[in-house]
Amino acid sequence: MAWCLPKYAPTSFCSSLFSSTKKPNSHPFSFSTFSSSSSSSSYSTVLATPTFTWNDILNISQSSTSIQQQHQDPSSYLQGFSHKVQLCNRGSEKQSEFLPFVVEGQVVGFVHNGFADYLKGFSEVFIFPKDKSNGNPFGNCVSLHPMLKTYEERTSAVGYVVEHLGEERIPGIRNELYPVTSSFGAPIFFSLERAAAPYFGIKAYGVHMSGYVELDGQKHLWIAKRSSTKPTYPGMLDHLVAGGLPHGIGCHENVVKECEEEAGIPRSISIKAIPVGAVSYMDIDEYRYKRDVLFCYDLKLPESFVPKNEDGEVDSFKLIPVVQVAEVIRKTQFFKPNCSLVIIDFLFRHGYISPECFGYLDLLRSLRIGDCS
Repeated sequence: MAWCLPKYAPTSFCSSLFSSTKKPNSHPFSFSTFSSSSSSSSYSTVLATPTFTWNDILNISQSSTSIQQQHQDPSSYLQGFSHKVQLCNRGSEKQSEFLPFVVEGQVVGFVHNGFADYLKGFSEVFIFPKDKSNGNPFGNCVSLHPMLKTYEERTSAVGYVVEHLGEERIPGIRNELYPVTSSFGAPIFFSLERAAAPYFGIKAYGVHMSGYVELDGQKHLWIAKRSSTKPTYPGMLDHLVAGGLPHGIGCHENVVKECEEEAGIPRSISIKAIPVGAVSYMDIDEYRYKRDVLFCYDLKLPESFVPKNEDGEVDSFKLIPVVQVAEVIRKTQFFKPNCSLVIIDFLFRHGYISPECFGYLDLLRSLRIGDCS
């Protein structure tokens, strides 16, 4: 079933994607997903663990029986999805507040002027060129000390800085390393603590897998509800399987690993997961500059399969028709924000949004606003 807007709908929503006057659709069960603290150490997360239940979710998604009946004013329909894209793409007007982070002549990230002040206390690790001399083509920037020449030296030195800045400056430290590179597949200059990645503006890569089942000709998605003890986005809805791409493992192997840990999917099944593309976003929040690329995978699961979490990070799972999942995304902020982007992409790829729908290409392009390289 295609979800379309009539010809009298606004001619563009992409141009208003970053408008500060746009607000997400209100809903009795919705809540604020992001903090608005002015503290320099604030970071994006839910303010409190949400209290919605699976019954709340199903009541929202089943509130009407057809697209036509649900939307008396269809001209606003796609805005429910565009608002979710907005949540992952804030602060583009603040890019000028960040300095390029340069290693071996390559831009690997961006550091806020305020966060750079913390780094200036570690002069044996970071330097701050202010002109284009000595082979620096960027002028004012942040770079590593030239004495740090090897992967191991850089990883150790920057790790020392992150450890000493601690939770006050870099919340959520989890002792998981991300590779620092200018683009996917390019040489790795060093590895960086995962929680510190947005403070250095490095590109972070992840994998998101949509696990679906076909019942009576209708696709259903397995949806996870995150544990209330998770340090980020506790209690929110998530993909069946998702995770960051750490140093030293390929995308597909990471999917297989996460399948076992997060959903109890055996390798004999998970090895069949199909790579189907990627989404990207760019989110600036105080000192944090998230430049994320998510590799998307689909896995058609047996009707008899029931997921079981193995690592304690998921509270429960629910199998929900795709059309109902779409309504939850459109009407609420129950999903972890970047999951909404991946599911919207799923809707495109599986024909739930067709080229006949007004604004089709604008919405499609918005799923890859970030630097997808």
